[in-house]
Amino acid sequence: MRLSNQTLSQLPQQVVVPNYDRNKLKTKIVHLGFGAFHRAHQAVYADILASEQGSDWGYSEVNLIGGEKQIEDLKQQDYLFSVCEMSYDDWSTRVVGVVKQALHADVDGISKVLEVMTRPEIAIVSITVTEKGYCYLPTTASIDTHNELIKYDIANPTKPKTVPGVIVEALRLRQEKGLPAFTVMSCDNMPENGHVTRNVVLALAKMRDAKLAQWIEENVSFPSTMVDRIVPAATSQTMEKIQQQLGGIDDPAGIAGEPFKQWVIEDNFVAGRPQWQKAGAELVNDVLPYEEMKLRMLNGSHSFLAYLGYLGGYRHIDECMQDANYVKAARHLMLQEQAPTLKVKGVDLQAYADSLLDRYRNTGLKHRTWQIAMDGTLKLPQRMLDSIRYHLAHNTAFDCLALGVAAWMRYVSGIDDAGHLIEVCDPSVDKIKALVANSADNQERVKALLSLTHVFGEDLTNNSKFIEQVTDAYISLRNIGAKQTVEKLAQNFS
Repeated sequence: MRLSNQTLSQLPQQVVVPNYDRNKLKTKIVHLGFGAFHRAHQAVYADILASEQGSDWGYSEVNLIGGEKQIEDLKQQDYLFSVCEMSYDDWSTRVVGVVKQALHADVDGISKVLEVMTRPEIAIVSITVTEKGYCYLPTTASIDTHNELIKYDIANPTKPKTVPGVIVEALRLRQEKGLPAFTVMSCDNMPENGHVTRNVVLALAKMRDAKLAQWIEENVSFPSTMVDRIVPAATSQTMEKIQQQLGGIDDPAGIAGEPFKQWVIEDNFVAGRPQWQKAGAELVNDVLPYEEMKLRMLNGSHSFLAYLGYLGGYRHIDECMQDANYVKAARHLMLQEQAPTLKVKGVDLQAYADSLLDRYRNTGLKHRTWQIAMDGTLKLPQRMLDSIRYHLAHNTAFDCLALGVAAWMRYVSGIDDAGHLIEVCDPSVDKIKALVANSADNQERVKALLSLTHVFGEDLTNNSKFIEQVTDAYISLRNIGAKQTVEKLAQNFS
């Protein structure tokens, strides 16, 4: 038996179900990227608002590439899905009911997606497609014109496949119909994600029509956001637990995450917005300080633990937290190497670091180090490299950051400390494999991987101090392994 309108009444009493009339919801937000994080984060905020504040803001969920089953599952269960909070062995569950529609570009047709995006009532287009979905090139701060999908969109602008292409075409159609613009809101883990989104959209629009680009520039807002909730990829064990929570009712669209959630939003919306602050979100004028805090302290330490943990045989973050040396190193990384680089004011960073370590200890999460280690070429710049640039400029120590970069290099070399092969997932994986195959497992490997200037830039690639520290850390990882290298480093920390 499957989750649906008919089975809602059969759920265990402790499960929170929609207490509002779903028919009164209006589709005002189109969301691109119906993945795990969106379900456990933004959709929950909307459900809280509908339940507690009578909000009528509903979603049309869209997947452009991949995720066909997610959309089909949602359709089959009356657009309902469950979200579980995993706190060690104490789980709680709510059924989210704010979705009004679900579409897949390949199944339903891109024309149907664009038709929905050009309805007058659409006020916001939000996005969770991970860093690579923006087709953004950090070195140029613009769109990646060498990306094959962007090339396709340039050649076929009315049948786009990418997020920037779909947004540009939807806005062109709205302009053509005399409709007002919508707000474009990124909810992905990137510094100044609103600026990134604006840059790629405007760059693609300018290639197509200067007047269209000008209209977008004058009428569309691109607020930045900071999102935070640990949502591990669902496993078969997770899905079994969700089914148990639902009293035996099946929900293939269900997801589980940690109890903690945070959302900081730049309050810049051209066509209205939900009252997210009434569901616990923070509306601010400048999100960047919060973004940097989260990306460097949380995401940076997560990547640090993921690479070193996986190399050392720890397959989940909570296992890393049972190693006192890993805990000590992660805390030092956060407070001594990341915190000094931040601009955020009025936040107790020591308390923030301790809260992150407590969250990492949650044995209910089972957040895979392999999952966090994915797409490192896209994550390293904002999670570690920008902080390293700060330390180089201020002549301050960055031992943990250097070890984190070296650990990534060992990880993408494809073999862990026990000699097991690593399945490396990265947009630049072919280039990485070629560099690894053609370099010796020593300082040559470091030099080879530093040639990825789209990751390290020309400055770090040619900085002798950076190269020396990363090389020393890499050689240590090669010679004595991750656990002993972390132990040796942690001995220097109080």
